[in-house]
Amino acid sequence: MRFSLLPKDRSFFEQFNEAGQNTLRAARMLDEMMATWPEDTGLNREILITEQEGDRITHGIIKRLNSTFVTPIDREDIYSLAGRLDDVVDFIEEAADFLVLYKIEAPMSQGQELTGILVGCCEQLAAGLENLSSFRDLDKYWIEIHRLENDGDRVSRDAVASLFSDGIDPMVVIRWKDIFAVLEKAIDATETAAHVLEGIVMKNS
Repeated sequence: MRFSLLPKDRSFFEQFNEAGQNTLRAARMLDEMMATWPEDTGLNREILITEQEGDRITHGIIKRLNSTFVTPIDREDIYSLAGRLDDVVDFIEEAADFLVLYKIEAPMSQGQELTGILVGCCEQLAAGLENLSSFRDLDKYWIEIHRLENDGDRVSRDAVASLFSDGIDPMVVIRWKDIFAVLEKAIDATETAAHVLEGIVMKNS
């Protein structure tokens, strides 16, 4: 029989699960916003609220980390994972802001494809975080995130190339190039979080 030396306080796992669900909620709203844009459905405001909720969760994790002597996983991993999850939501909120601030007239198909990939990444990340406390059978989640991230890289490259090959107005090129870049950053941030998750599992399995 394997005896666990982990402390009984498992609240960090609950907070990470909450952060994962918040990240997924933000990604799904951005995907819907990209699909319905420029219709004003209030999603930009809802994404901002979700980003603020992400900040609250992150601050809660850090506050607990600073007041807990013995943690269920390494302190640096808790800090790193919390930060990476916060990054994902920050990039999502930035992408939503760009749609509004740049007065984008209509979504591009590649933008919709990238937000769809981002949702897939966040679904896998949220599922991994939900099951983190078991430290078992989680490799399928980061493997799928890595596959999706590769798809995102391909779509992003094709998207930028299309901007410079279709005679699009230069201002439109600049605006969409920024949007594609921040969507790629959001997808990359999910993979970075998955790497932290993988390291945690390796240390505790």
